[in-house]
Amino acid sequence: MKITLKDGSALEFSEPVSAYEVAERISAGLARAACAAEVNGKVTDLRTVIDQDASVNILTAKDPEGLRTLRHTASHVMAEAVKKLFPEAKVTIGPAIDEGFYYDFDVEAPFSREDLDKIEAEMKAIIKKGNKIERFTLPRDKAIALMQERKEPYKVELIEELPEGEEISFYDQDGFVDLCAGPHLMSTSGVKAFKLTSSSMAYWRGDANKARLQRIYGTAYADKKELAEHLKRMEEAKLRDHNRLGREMKLFTTVEVIGQGLPLFTPRGTKMIMKLQRWIEDLEDREWGYVRTRTPLMAKSDLYKISGHWDHYLDGMFLIGEPEDPDVLALRPMTCPFQYYIYKNEQRSYKDLPYRMSETSTLFRNEDSGEMHGLTRVRQFTITEAHIVLAPEQAEQELIRCMKLTKYILTVLGLQNEVTYRLSKWDPNNREKYLGDEEYWNNSQNALRKVLEEEGMPYYEADGEAAFYGPKIDTQAKNVYGKEDTMCTVQLDCAIAENFDMYYIDENGEKKRPYIIHRTSLGCYERTLAWLIEHYAGKFPTWLRPEQVRILPISEKYADYAETVRKALFDRYVDVTVDNRSEKIGFKIREARLDRIPYMLIVGEKEEQDKTVSVRSRFAGDEGVKPLDEFIAAILKEIETKEIREEVVQEEQ
Repeated sequence: MKITLKDGSALEFSEPVSAYEVAERISAGLARAACAAEVNGKVTDLRTVIDQDASVNILTAKDPEGLRTLRHTASHVMAEAVKKLFPEAKVTIGPAIDEGFYYDFDVEAPFSREDLDKIEAEMKAIIKKGNKIERFTLPRDKAIALMQERKEPYKVELIEELPEGEEISFYDQDGFVDLCAGPHLMSTSGVKAFKLTSSSMAYWRGDANKARLQRIYGTAYADKKELAEHLKRMEEAKLRDHNRLGREMKLFTTVEVIGQGLPLFTPRGTKMIMKLQRWIEDLEDREWGYVRTRTPLMAKSDLYKISGHWDHYLDGMFLIGEPEDPDVLALRPMTCPFQYYIYKNEQRSYKDLPYRMSETSTLFRNEDSGEMHGLTRVRQFTITEAHIVLAPEQAEQELIRCMKLTKYILTVLGLQNEVTYRLSKWDPNNREKYLGDEEYWNNSQNALRKVLEEEGMPYYEADGEAAFYGPKIDTQAKNVYGKEDTMCTVQLDCAIAENFDMYYIDENGEKKRPYIIHRTSLGCYERTLAWLIEHYAGKFPTWLRPEQVRILPISEKYADYAETVRKALFDRYVDVTVDNRSEKIGFKIREARLDRIPYMLIVGEKEEQDKTVSVRSRFAGDEGVKPLDEFIAAILKEIETKEIREEVVQEEQ
């Protein structure tokens, strides 16, 4: 039997071997570091027996899938520790995630930090024992009986959903048995460095109507140095976390009696969103050829039944009334079906296409409670939404145009280097979720793939992430903790026009079905603001700041001149304030720095006499004395061009 390794070399075996034995043959050091294996391109357990020619790659914690295996094992060690300390706890699921792992438990009370410390200590004891982790399988009926005997109802529910005749796999570590597909390390001693980071509430299966669970988050690495570096990054991330920093800067807040996922924007936060919104609306209308619409926030169920959202998206909608009520209304989760009727309001010809409709849309989506976070995942949000009706032959160029607009906006915001592009495809194994057949999806996905490749945009592909009517190019970005979210999207829809009987008259006078591009240029304003807070750590470009200039009179004697300067700036639409407090000038400067103000204008006797201002900036420190008109001209240019000034001085502490 021939085993071909990653470097192209080969090993010969006379009988079947496990992937772990292959690692041992290569080197004892590799076997000790091994976490999982890739056999013929599929990530699998080190216990997997190979009985025919195969290509094998041994994965360590330096490989993404190897690290996931390490973290998955750490989650099981944590579950074992919880069961020992809290015997009445019911286990549910415990996957590895991008930055670590979590496990959800049904327990009577939330876990405290003291509880997490006790669980960590118990985990260390388990790891020190170094018990082997054994994999075994059972037929479905015996698997159910085993979990019933162990009084694990959530595991029973998971097994009951699997097909009859299925072989169910379990992992046993010193008597702690968990339902799991794997892979896992060979023993608990392979978990070298870990930390439990936090706990929170979650719902079983993410459904607010089901059991409330307690989730413990943790992370694990191959060694303590990597763990320490990660924890340091997380501490730094907390300082940039928009959920903390945005509240500290008084940009937004949330109130329990109003509800989860329903943020309140203060005047400062509102000012920033207004600036973004005015820019995008003017950009789209004046430079990119869009017409603007305004449509209702709700509609009868009839509309969503025509569009398909009633069948495919009902769980994500807020209803006013019962679903079976013929007069039931639903708050809109998207704008597309509304804009289709604006298109249909007049007969259109091929000369009218592409017909680009844009709207600043307030939308409502019934997000799971456990998924909501700050401004990135909310139940009411505002989005730069557009729908482009076009002839099929116009699709490629219009898709390219949409991507160019997105890239331009990201560049102006200084975010262009933070994104990746994802081709979001259908899941052919879940066909009832989507409109159209395999040919429809292959053709539409190939059209988007071609655009990405012709534009030289590096991308990855993801099955099951498409909308039910068509594939998408999603612009993805990570928050400070590494969680990825979709910021902007461009979707190709070749099917929905049929549902709405949309058509245009071609050059031969015949009716033809158009294609539709669903797109956002900036995306969701709330999520974008969160992204900007974290990217700039609150030190926004001047044009975006809710307070761009703060005037600091040296004493009350110069309050009148300070007001003259304020009015001159205010009349030119600069956001300016005056700090008239009876405080020393050094104190005022330090506070302005802490508030991340771009420009401080210090005024005293000489500045009043000469009609000048003494300029201190967040970017260059002391910029000297300038004529007031010169400063106004400079800041107006900076605002108009949306310049991102680089900071070249360290702020005083």
